[in-house]
Amino acid sequence: MIIATPSPIKSRIALLVLLGATLFSQNICAQQDPLYSQYISNPFVINPAYAGLTNNLNFSLNYRNQWAGFEGSPKTINFNGHISLRNNQMGTGLMVVSDQIGNSKITEIFGSYSYRINLTDDKILSFGLQAGMANYQIDNSKVNPFHKDDDLFLGNFSETKPSFGFGAILKNDKFMVGLSVPRMLRSTLETQGQQATLYTQHYYLLGSYLFFVSEHVRFKPATMIKMVSGAPLSVDLNASFILHENYQAGLLTRNFNTYGLFLQALFKDSFRIGYVFEVPTGSTAITSFSTHEICIGYRISAFTFHSKSSVFSF
Repeated sequence: MIIATPSPIKSRIALLVLLGATLFSQNICAQQDPLYSQYISNPFVINPAYAGLTNNLNFSLNYRNQWAGFEGSPKTINFNGHISLRNNQMGTGLMVVSDQIGNSKITEIFGSYSYRINLTDDKILSFGLQAGMANYQIDNSKVNPFHKDDDLFLGNFSETKPSFGFGAILKNDKFMVGLSVPRMLRSTLETQGQQATLYTQHYYLLGSYLFFVSEHVRFKPATMIKMVSGAPLSVDLNASFILHENYQAGLLTRNFNTYGLFLQALFKDSFRIGYVFEVPTGSTAITSFSTHEICIGYRISAFTFHSKSSVFSF
């Protein structure tokens, strides 16, 4: 199906990211999970087993503008909070996500629960579940088809589906390994005699290790592998230095075709602010547009058994 647009850039974005414009076509691709680069500082955005694992009360607000200036480019807002309960044996959390790509928008709300097992004095195994709802919306007034009377592009679309997720994390003071499927249900829709796939499961494998270089310097490499049916394997690699447990700077790459710089700072042991700058490489139109991601966080000891400091919460 061809979309008529008034400029070459709009044509490219229609082909690249306007999921909603082709939602009801016969060969539709499922919606992708929101993309984050600061997941290593807050794995809760992709793994419910991280709820309460920082042994305190944590809030985060994340905003990502991918390919800034590229019309219809992805924009994601994520607000989440989680807390450790019952002498740090379990945790609960809440997450609200708004992910917009072109004329399509997904709004999600999840509640999470985690339970941890102390394998040894320093190793913890945490299991997590999350459940909620996802609302899929399409605004066809934002597309310009050649055939104005095409039934597939008339009116708007809104569908709400249940969503469930699972995750597990193994960690100690130096390493963390996590496996998760944050949205386990494959969502489909049948309309006008055609089957459309709204969502296909994504699988995440995350790992990081903390090297103590000196009393005030730590080195933290990490990797994340994302798997989804019908798409190539995605691999993130990043490495950072942490100074005085308060300042962090590092580099990242995604599939060796996107490169970025990330910076974070912790103030008064409670307020955290992070920024990521990314640039894609190659010969496509999007290489002219950079990506910006900002995260603001706050943590506090809400109960007597809580701790302010945690190497994996920063």
